Amino acid sequence: MASALTRRRFLGTAGTVAAASAATSVVLAADSSQPAPRAPIKILGVCCSPRKGKTTATALQVCLEAAKQVADNVSVELIELAGLKIPGCVAADVPLEPGEQDDFPGLVPRLTDPKVAGIIIGTPVYFGNMSALCKAFLDRCIVLRKDFALSGKVGGVVAVGGARNGGQELAIASVQAVLFCHEMLLVGDGRPTGHRGATVWSGCPGGIEKDEFGLSTARNLGRRVAEVALRVHAVKES
Repeated sequence: MASALTRRRFLGTAGTVAAASAATSVVLAADSSQPAPRAPIKILGVCCSPRKGKTTATALQVCLEAAKQVADNVSVELIELAGLKIPGCVAADVPLEPGEQDDFPGLVPRLTDPKVAGIIIGTPVYFGNMSALCKAFLDRCIVLRKDFALSGKVGGVVAVGGARNGGQELAIASVQAVLFCHEMLLVGDGRPTGHRGATVWSGCPGGIEKDEFGLSTARNLGRRVAEVALRVHAVKES
């Protein structure tokens, strides 16, 4: 009897050891496997100010820096339209004058790059609306709507006004109305400010760098665009 019990005890112990060993092997295999690398995405900032390197560009840089900090697979790029020739008449099939320059076609590959998962449009505010350059750029984007090349990309808007309440939200809404027509996924500036988008005050005493509230909305917008873009891109990749 003693020997039988010993044998049963031995077999039971052996089975337990074998099961534990197998489980340990699985755990070790799981631990040793490297997570699949996340596909890179890019967030574009398009500055529609006719003045290069000024407050709208600065506000967009704040957005993009916050976006970049969200994850290590997020890259950013700022496109400044200042100095480029973007004739809006082409959107209405009005031909250019002989020799007239048109820089918009060169922007198309950068906007439609598959890695671009989010686009933040930045505009100064003129009389409660977007700049003429911003309107011309968005009008020309009608060519992208034919195949909905921007569909599914995350969109955000930052507006820079000369007063604290200088029409920023009106300008943001005007730009958003265009982006909606492209089937873009629009987000606001996110928590804790959580409104239509980034509203920055260029006339702040001490300069834009002193507009703590405005820059906080810019940071929140950049972060929110990147976070949503990562989620959308992950779904597309799965």
